[in-house]
Amino acid sequence: MDSKASFPIEEIDYNYLKSYLSGYKNIRVKINDMLKKNEITRIKKGLYVLGVPNSTAPFYRETLSNLIYGPSYISLEYALSFYGMIPERTTTVTAITNKRNKIFETPVGCFSYRYLHPGLYAEEVDILQLDERHNILIASKEKAVCDMLYFAETMGTVQHLCDYLFNHLRIEEGAVKQLNKKKVNRLAGLYGKNMSALADYLKEIK
Repeated sequence: MDSKASFPIEEIDYNYLKSYLSGYKNIRVKINDMLKKNEITRIKKGLYVLGVPNSTAPFYRETLSNLIYGPSYISLEYALSFYGMIPERTTTVTAITNKRNKIFETPVGCFSYRYLHPGLYAEEVDILQLDERHNILIASKEKAVCDMLYFAETMGTVQHLCDYLFNHLRIEEGAVKQLNKKKVNRLAGLYGKNMSALADYLKEIK
């Protein structure tokens, strides 16, 4: 392969690779040769990352999450870990989609997607810049907590909610207190009972 400078980012799709290799008579044979030489790694059909011989920077699993299955945004446990709200490092990249549930086992790790109703999907999804070449779609802190509560059992009381947040999920109490109350209240109106319990908890501690 020629210069790495021809690639805009470390994560590339088949169409870009096909365009890059347009000078070769048999592009599929060339791609297979590149895979054998570890010049590229196939993440799934039509999606690759540059291998060590051609890479000048690490790829981002967060970027791959958005590309592997879409539309989707990073949320749930991985987002909580990403924001430093839970002490554990989450190895599976967890995401929300408005399509079917899906899990992808890849050479660079596991990517899990859970369905959320399209009416709730787009609320509080941020575009976050990781570096000058990588932007990702990720839930805001409030949305990530909200998504966790959405898939949890119904919280009967604020005490039940606190047990779930602080003992089960092990979210730092200070991180919850710093959530934007206006965002939480707005999401509570959409997401229902569990998020309403969180809104009530934040009112109590003001």
